[in-house]
Amino acid sequence: MAEKNYYVHPSSVIDEPVTIGKDTKIWHFCHVMSGAQIGEKCSLGQNVFVGSKVKIGNNVKIQNNVSIYDNVYLEDDVFCGPSMVFTNVINPRSHIIRKHEYRDTYVRRGASIGANATVVCGVTLGKFCFIGAGAVVNRNVKPYALVAGVPARIMGWMCHCGIRLALPAASDKEEEATCKNCGSQYLLKVSGDLQVIKEKMP
Repeated sequence: MAEKNYYVHPSSVIDEPVTIGKDTKIWHFCHVMSGAQIGEKCSLGQNVFVGSKVKIGNNVKIQNNVSIYDNVYLEDDVFCGPSMVFTNVINPRSHIIRKHEYRDTYVRRGASIGANATVVCGVTLGKFCFIGAGAVVNRNVKPYALVAGVPARIMGWMCHCGIRLALPAASDKEEEATCKNCGSQYLLKVSGDLQVIKEKMP
C-alpha cells in the first residue's frame, strides 16, 4: 500500500474510498464519508464532517465544528469559519425522505464565510465574496461582495486580499477604488457588479 502524503489524526474516521490531496491535514474527531473529494493543502479543524457527494478544492480552510453536507462544492482557497452551517434540503421534514431533492450549493474561489453564518442550500457564493459572522445567506452572493445580516445583504465590497474597499454598497454612477493593502484596482458599475481593473495576486 502506498504511503499517504496527507495527515489524519488518529481520532478521525475516514471511510474509504476517498480522495485526499497532498499535504492536507485532518485534525481531531473528523468524519469523511466514502466518495468525498478533498484537494491539496487543505485543513480540516476539529469535528468537521464531509459528506459523500462533496468536492473540496485546494488550500481550503475549514474551521472547527463545520459540516459539509452532500451537494456542497467548495472551490480553491475557500475559508469556512468556526461553526458556520451549510444545508442541502430547503423544506426538511423528519417523516419525509428528500435525499433526491438535495440542492447544489457552490462556493467559488477565495470566498470567506464568517463564524456562525448559515448558508441556505441552492445558492452560489461568488469568488472572493465575504460573508459576515452570523449572517443568513438565502440568495446568491456577487463576487467580491461583503454581505451581513439576517437575511444577508450587500454592505460593501472586498479586495481579493481580504481588505474592505472604499466603495458604497451601490451607486448610481461608476466608481473606482484601489486597495490600500495590495494596490489592486476595481470598478463598481451602476449594475451593482464589481469589475476587476487590475488585480495583484500574491
